[in-house]
Amino acid sequence: MRADLLLDAVEGLDEALAAVDGFDAVLVGGLLRPRPAQAGGLSGLADAVAGTPLASRVAEAAEKASSGGGDEGHFVALAAARTALLGSVHDALVARVDEVTGRPVADPWAAGPDSGEERAGNLLVAARGWLCDLARTGWQGIDHELVGGAAPVVSAMLPDPALRRLATLLDGFAAELAACCPGASLERVPVRRWADLWARALLLTLPGAASGPAVSEVSGRLLPLGVDVQEHATAVQAQVHAVFEPADGGVSRLVRASVSAPKPDTVVGAGLWQVLRPHMSLLAAVGEGRAVDIDAMPLTAEGDLLWDDSRARAGEPADVFTTARVALPAAAAFAVSPLDRHPVRIAVPVLVGGYGVEGDVAEDARDVAGGVVLDVAGCRLRVDTDRVPAAGPLTPQAVASSGACLGLLRWDAGEFLLQPLAVERTVRKKPVAVHAGAWAGGTSDKAGARAEKAATDAVVVLRERAGKLLRK
Repeated sequence: MRADLLLDAVEGLDEALAAVDGFDAVLVGGLLRPRPAQAGGLSGLADAVAGTPLASRVAEAAEKASSGGGDEGHFVALAAARTALLGSVHDALVARVDEVTGRPVADPWAAGPDSGEERAGNLLVAARGWLCDLARTGWQGIDHELVGGAAPVVSAMLPDPALRRLATLLDGFAAELAACCPGASLERVPVRRWADLWARALLLTLPGAASGPAVSEVSGRLLPLGVDVQEHATAVQAQVHAVFEPADGGVSRLVRASVSAPKPDTVVGAGLWQVLRPHMSLLAAVGEGRAVDIDAMPLTAEGDLLWDDSRARAGEPADVFTTARVALPAAAAFAVSPLDRHPVRIAVPVLVGGYGVEGDVAEDARDVAGGVVLDVAGCRLRVDTDRVPAAGPLTPQAVASSGACLGLLRWDAGEFLLQPLAVERTVRKKPVAVHAGAWAGGTSDKAGARAEKAATDAVVVLRERAGKLLRK
């Protein structure tokens, strides 16, 4: 791993992000009556895509929007330019990661069949109209009446599977906006996040934009690398990163398999496995340190396995760090769909070793003042300790006392970060591995067992109460 390349500047990166930030600032005040300062953000976006196929349309859209005369077509062009710029940033950063790891480059993107959402063109038009009203009003001008306009559109979309992706995005976006109404009283606006959601939703209202990636069926051996736990107050997702070795002897690939479930906000920590475990046998294999043999499992062109327990069976023991040292370097990634090309999407499995550690961490500490920084061959790589889940034995202290770390290389706030999935420590002169997903399939570890028991009691009570309510 060429860690020194992570510190080298990426040509054009700052300029592209500056153009995106300038446009995002325009959405704060809105495009109904643009102020002179907003014109600079619009023209900057147009200048950034000059010389591309979008140039003429975006230049026209920027001019019209600057005068307050922008229509839906103009807003779509601006959203497309913003998305293209962030896509270029994503591609430049991924190319740098490919240099760092020396792995095979991803294949070109292969789109799946049209999902047929043009059958509900009236709903797409309604959603587009609501999003354009938001752009005209701006985040500082939102109120409950404007935000509530999404509710009937979402309700009409949800029954149609082809529109559910957009409906879910609109529903969550509207809920965030509603929680912040009125916009005029906001002390801090999540400028980048809301602009991301707005632009993505607006492009998904175009016919054909929501078509999923191509899907094929694959057979072979799955070697888990680790589990990324993503938690929300009312939902949780466990995403397993793994190396897939095809049965036909083809090139090994980096793949993901995810399971998600709703949950009450009282279920936290190790209790998360209580709601996730029944839905995916892969979690048990991760906890036990085993490979998984899959047969005709659906796999998307983005590298996501559409998990089906009936097509999987537990295989032989497979050590994560052996997989990382032997199989990971030759595993190729899949391409990313055009609408998903965003810096926040980057999560590349890497193995880092032979580093020094900066930062003093108390035993079993979850919060680390100043964070943990790995000194890899003279290069400082910050550890994203905020992403270390409380649902496992891995702690920042374990990272700080480790000699090898398997994690996801991410990019945030202008720098590459390492999200640890597992570390290797020396205990009594023997290497010991600590995994973030070690409790996924159950555990005999004392701390894990105590957390499991407490979570089990909470889940049992909640299920009993839910059963009583349903019987009524």
